[in-house]
Amino acid sequence: MPHTDAELLKSAKELMRKEAGEILRSSENLGLEAVKAAREIYACTGRVVVVGLGKSGHVGRKISATLASLGTPSFFLHAAEASHGDLGMVRREDIGLFISNSGASSEIVALLPHFRRTGARMIAVTGAVSSPLAENADIVINAHVDDEGDPLHLAPMSSTTLELVLGDALAVMVTILRGLRREDFALFHPGGTLGRKLLTRVRDVMGRGDSLPVVREGVTVKDALFVITGKGYGAACVVDGEGKLTGIFTDGDLRRLMEKSGNDAFTTRIEDAMTHNPKTISPDSLAAEAVRKMESHEISVLVAVEGGRPVGIVHIHELLKAGIA
Repeated sequence: MPHTDAELLKSAKELMRKEAGEILRSSENLGLEAVKAAREIYACTGRVVVVGLGKSGHVGRKISATLASLGTPSFFLHAAEASHGDLGMVRREDIGLFISNSGASSEIVALLPHFRRTGARMIAVTGAVSSPLAENADIVINAHVDDEGDPLHLAPMSSTTLELVLGDALAVMVTILRGLRREDFALFHPGGTLGRKLLTRVRDVMGRGDSLPVVREGVTVKDALFVITGKGYGAACVVDGEGKLTGIFTDGDLRRLMEKSGNDAFTTRIEDAMTHNPKTISPDSLAAEAVRKMESHEISVLVAVEGGRPVGIVHIHELLKAGIA
């Protein structure tokens, strides 16, 4: 029979409430066994071998990827494939992180003696604390749920969500133990937008040398315009006789000057038309910081300064091209 939109939405919300309830209950019951597991993973000199099958296997792949992205060497071992040669990847210094709701799947149970013979430690995340997996593991994290949330009572829903959250909880604790910084995280993600934001410095994208638009105090606005148009940044750095930055002259400054002075604008001395005390940035600052500074001050260009002297200039367009903005 057809169902109304309201009925369908109600069922979706009810499932989410059930899964959230299971996570909350588990968080209240989580004990020092999770801390012990995190410390073992942190101290591991090998790899974290995440083992799973079926839906729990999909969760295991994500947990393994999360650990690796946070600096813990890890790979996923499919329980059904393991007995056909993949067990050769497991070493004594590794830790097996088994994800299994029942803890009794024949493919999972078949791997336990190999891990024991190898000498690799075993951590179990399972919903059955009296299962063969739990009995053989060195550390057991209880992932039991009272309600899967599935209206057919057949598909794993709450259990796989809880497994995923428990895996993230382990990853969080290991991250804290490692003292991981944002810069460290970026080293594992150099190819993505996140990596570019955390690794790219202003000096990597700024114009410098012959590309840097610089004029000295005393020149006219007309002279400065030749520099501005020739360099393509819509601005010129103004320096004193010692080469120290004293101001910046931009397209916006020119428009405001022409509205005020008309044709006399072009014969105005640059120091009388420039913006004094311009916003600057260190060339070693993250390019993402340059973006934040531009947004907060509603400007499109920043001068990179060292020792009071302009060494580069960066435009918002360059940051867009670099994937930072």
